[in-house]
Amino acid sequence: MKNVRLGLIGVGRIGVMHARNITALAARSAPGSTVTLALTDVAAEHAQAVAADLGAEYLPSVDALIASGIDGLVIATGTALHPEHIRAGVDAGIPVFCEKPVAVNVAESVPVLDYIREHHGVVQIGHQRRFDAGYLEARRAFQAGELGWIHSLRAVTCDMTPPPVEFLAGSGGLFRDCSVHDFDILRWVTGREIVEVYARGSNNGDPAIGAVGDVDTAVALVTFDNGMIGTVSASRYNGGGHDVRLELQGSAGTLLVGLDEQSALCSAETGIRFPTGTPHLTFAERFDQAYRSEMAAFVELVRGERSNPCTPDDAVAASRVADAAQESLETGLPVRVAGAPALVG
Repeated sequence: MKNVRLGLIGVGRIGVMHARNITALAARSAPGSTVTLALTDVAAEHAQAVAADLGAEYLPSVDALIASGIDGLVIATGTALHPEHIRAGVDAGIPVFCEKPVAVNVAESVPVLDYIREHHGVVQIGHQRRFDAGYLEARRAFQAGELGWIHSLRAVTCDMTPPPVEFLAGSGGLFRDCSVHDFDILRWVTGREIVEVYARGSNNGDPAIGAVGDVDTAVALVTFDNGMIGTVSASRYNGGGHDVRLELQGSAGTLLVGLDEQSALCSAETGIRFPTGTPHLTFAERFDQAYRSEMAAFVELVRGERSNPCTPDDAVAASRVADAAQESLETGLPVRVAGAPALVG
């Protein structure tokens, strides 16, 4: 299949980003190998404007979009609608790309996983860090044994400013909407399962965040099935910029993802001017190329040219860790991850 027609549901911020990346793929396609886009959204006027701006086709409903003969479906709607739209794509017999998570919680995700398996569906979940050059290199180095045995992993995700409180009220908490990316990438880089989480959090920013049951800063100690330990920290208030890093410390060396000229940090040492670039302000800038590569991978999946780079089972495994972290935050106790294997040794 050389010519691919993608359908996109949802043209909010991330949906528009995916739409732009799809049309950019179309512009780079080789002769006789095109990518075209059709889209829909309940905000019809906005969707029509986006379609007109990108040279895409607007269709008035999800049913009309699917019936128009698309080869793959991209879902960028609110989380509560993910199960419904995943099922619609699976029923149509086409590959589906869906932003994380599969559903609002693990309990609601499990029936979706069952449905996908029963109907032999192909669904790629959007964990874009798997396509970032730094994380790809960290995974390669780890799996090649170049760092020796790993004694510590440190993952950081800090937003410069918090999202609207209205979003936080329904997000499930900092671990579920933010650190879930770290939990996924830790599993992916190491190839190991996280079996236990011990979490703490604080609220020193907007009191409204605490009022809706969330925290603005948190850290989780994670234990892997082979006894490795790591930390996952997150904050809504990182004034230095959008800070995403992963440090792997081993018996033979240390490797750090996210340390470049646009890192959101500075040195306290005399005479050190690194980094000299302007820090990223949002995740969209930090992972711009990763998002582009992620969508290119979905087109390859639609064409049958590659295997699925992030399955729904992968995504739900990360969500199980996030659930355990949230439970630990609320109880103050270490929590074993549901379904995790036994600790080795």
